[in-house]
Amino acid sequence: MSRREQEINDSLVRIYTGIMWIEENELRKSKFSDLTMKEMHAIHEISMYDQKSASQVAKGLHLTPGTLTSTINRLEKKGYVKRIRSESDRRVIRLGLTKKGRIIYRSHEAFHNMMVKSFLKDLNQNEIAIIERALHNLEGFLKEHS
Repeated sequence: MSRREQEINDSLVRIYTGIMWIEENELRKSKFSDLTMKEMHAIHEISMYDQKSASQVAKGLHLTPGTLTSTINRLEKKGYVKRIRSESDRRVIRLGLTKKGRIIYRSHEAFHNMMVKSFLKDLNQNEIAIIERALHNLEGFLKEHS
């Protein structure tokens, strides 16, 4: 690895660690301190408006169905998530957020919006396009290896 690549790697690790630390710290200080970061990411994956199936959420989080079931059970008990049975096919169950789940979802989304705005601050459109291409490359690598 070249010196430049090592510096980029170190920066990515510091950024990832910093984001996780801030999210965990803010969560612990908030009225949603009963949530873990894994549960917060499950809420984010369920999303605000879509009613996803458990398998869609598990795939998005790279979890086994059994692990996701345990997470959803905890989130349901805590009042963040609800299971919604399909009217047309009672066997089909979708996941949705409760009012409490939507509140924490919006809060988490606001943090990410502030973070992205800070990241792109003072960049021109060409620089942003380069970052988008680099992130696309990184996502491709992650998909290949997951």
